[in-house]
Amino acid sequence: MAALLVSVLAAGLALAACAPSDPPSDSSLGALPPGVSVELIQLRSDVVDRAAQVRLVNAGEDDLVITGLEIMDPRFEESIVRDKRAQVTSGRTLDMRIALPSVACDADAADDAATIELAYEVDGRAATAAASIADPLAFIPLLHEKECLRERLADVAVLSWSGFEASDALAPAHLTLEIDPSGGGASARVETVETTPLLMFDAAGAAPFVVRAEVEGSGSPQRVRVPLVPLRCDPHAVMEDKRGTIFDVTVSVGGVVGVVEVAAPAEVKGEVLRWVAAWCGFGG
Repeated sequence: MAALLVSVLAAGLALAACAPSDPPSDSSLGALPPGVSVELIQLRSDVVDRAAQVRLVNAGEDDLVITGLEIMDPRFEESIVRDKRAQVTSGRTLDMRIALPSVACDADAADDAATIELAYEVDGRAATAAASIADPLAFIPLLHEKECLRERLADVAVLSWSGFEASDALAPAHLTLEIDPSGGGASARVETVETTPLLMFDAAGAAPFVVRAEVEGSGSPQRVRVPLVPLRCDPHAVMEDKRGTIFDVTVSVGGVVGVVEVAAPAEVKGEVLRWVAAWCGFGG
């Protein structure tokens, strides 16, 4: 009987050794597989949609199936979760698109770093890894800085474009920068408006338009009439325009100087593009 018991136990241990292991719990996260690396990048096409890419490079010997990921970064209000399956074979690179949460403006953008938990399968066996995730383009600190500055500015005033006035060729058109206080006791300063890939402010060159408007949160609205002339007159610049009516405005809020984007509304953008085409002589 003893010999039979020993034989049964030995067989059970052998079967256990051959069976696939259970997926590790959060307390037993492993390292990334050999040859695998991850980083965060933002492509030009991601910017408008406020998205980014998790780039996974599989230089290892095994094909991987990514079953999910979570990125933790204190500079965002929430973690970034992606639960779609994706395969990345050995020797290939995979970009996985993610939506970016709202920024957390009480976080220190200089010191915080992102980490990733990656769920994957190799030959049908599940595993989970944890690692830091690089940001080689350093787009997250810039995004955090820009959006937090915009939040602080919104507590003082809202900037917008209105009142486009078209012009004949060789004369400048005009667009009105609206500065509408939000209330409260804070203050800001609107310094300059920068040129766009399509528009500048006079024929002398691509210098910024100087505003230098002091803004009080409890003050009165201000209107600034900004002259415009085309920066370029090639037709495809109008046909393929994406950022020609999105202006970078330099502001100072609470001693912090930076740039906020102020886009013309769709109807104003249409008026501006039609005017550029007519001004340049290729409009209908």
